[in-house]
Amino acid sequence: MIRQRIATAIVTVAALVGSATAVAATPPTAQAATSVPVFDHIVLVMFENHAYSQLNGSSSAPYFNSLAGQGAKFTQSYGVTHPSEPNYLAIFSGKTQGLTDDSCPHTYSGSNLGSQLISAGRTFKGYSEGLPSDGYTGCSSGEYRRKHNGWVNFTTVPSTSNLTYGDFPGSGNYASLPTVAFVSPNMCNDMHDCSIGTGDTWLKNNLDAYAQWAKTHNSLLIVTFDEDNGSSSNHIFTTFVGAHTQVGSFSNQINHYNVLSTIESAYGLSQLNSAPAVTNVWN
Repeated sequence: MIRQRIATAIVTVAALVGSATAVAATPPTAQAATSVPVFDHIVLVMFENHAYSQLNGSSSAPYFNSLAGQGAKFTQSYGVTHPSEPNYLAIFSGKTQGLTDDSCPHTYSGSNLGSQLISAGRTFKGYSEGLPSDGYTGCSSGEYRRKHNGWVNFTTVPSTSNLTYGDFPGSGNYASLPTVAFVSPNMCNDMHDCSIGTGDTWLKNNLDAYAQWAKTHNSLLIVTFDEDNGSSSNHIFTTFVGAHTQVGSFSNQINHYNVLSTIESAYGLSQLNSAPAVTNVWN
């Protein structure tokens, strides 16, 4: 009887050990993070006046589609309004500042992403292609337009943050980027005046190296548009590519305010707009 009880106990213990081992060996189910990672660098580039349907799957935009395939592509991303300029203000300051046109110049003194970052001990710089000189405040010069430069309008952002695109660090120097950088291509390369193919080539030539670097250097590239081609839906192409970013298509509806809140959340900044941050695309 005693031997039988001992044998039974040994079998029971073995079963329990085997069960525990099986549980421990089962890999955890992957789940999206519930908060935005703290990135070392975020670069946001804004293109112009094309709808999601004009970019998505288009043979004219092979790099846009290749890039989106490397990160999170948002199938339901929308501009805030029409025309262009209020969208640049929205994504930078959390509101359109009451502007309903592309007029210039305008001066605002309120809070914005740049002033928030600087106040928090971080850095912001905006890089505009065609800007004739650092700190330039004119409305236009060649292919440059101030209406596509949201940060120059705010007295709370120093002129030292308003830079030419020539100041954007090249490959091998991305670690010198500010915490957050906004990039505004010129009127041709942003597709306002030139073809989708022109913008596609510009994006590949100028930011692919950063996109690849970002994946292994705790950084993020955001590519988006100010507005679509004038429709009432304002459906635009937006993708996030970089570290901690899931690869796939996401159907949650977002707009410029959600993108702004996402950047603010990464650095613990208060939200300038009540739109929630994007939290479902992070590993």
